[in-house]
Amino acid sequence: MAINLAKGQKIDLRKTSGETLTNFCVGVNWGAIEKKTLFGLSKSVQNIDLDLSCVLVDDQNNICDHLYSPLYRVEILQQFGLPKGKLLTSDGAMKHTGDDLEGDKGGDDGLDNEIITVDLNKLNSNVSQIFFFLNNAGSEDFSQIPYAKIRMYEGTPTRVQSVFADYNVSAEGQYGGKRSIIMGKLYKRNGEWKFSAIGDPTEDTFLGQTIHRIMKSYL
Repeated sequence: MAINLAKGQKIDLRKTSGETLTNFCVGVNWGAIEKKTLFGLSKSVQNIDLDLSCVLVDDQNNICDHLYSPLYRVEILQQFGLPKGKLLTSDGAMKHTGDDLEGDKGGDDGLDNEIITVDLNKLNSNVSQIFFFLNNAGSEDFSQIPYAKIRMYEGTPTRVQSVFADYNVSAEGQYGGKRSIIMGKLYKRNGEWKFSAIGDPTEDTFLGQTIHRIMKSYL
């Protein structure tokens, strides 16, 4: 059975068998905005382009690597002191599947829209925290987006073998005006990796703002 996380909950990466989870996928799934039109006879569908990203932080609280879309404009990233986006960490331990520009239509299809694969055994030893977050490339806020889910599972980007844990952020009024969410983090404590469900929405309109917020308030 998967662990259904609540906001602020922290868990060990230990399976029921007693083994530690070291090679897994972190996937995020979200829904497009669907509204019924006149008399409910038809509906309109609005694509939602969320971007799953992560930053890796070392034991000196400095960013030592990152994964985010290469489509972000370099000149804007440079304004925040950030390098060009990429889909593979320098140590090869983490890989991003790339952009999904639409979100689920017709309800949750059970598949993740964007996925980052993780191999903790390959991760540089100086990495102590990995933050996962979502930014909306459009103008919609998270009170309009039906759901955004993050889950950790064993398998591949195209095949789920066993879900270890999941965390669901459903559309709520408190998310009005919020266009990004810091979903959660992997962190190392006493040599063991754990996961914390953060789920904090922010008004950030660009990835660079979210990264600065993480470095200022979440370390």
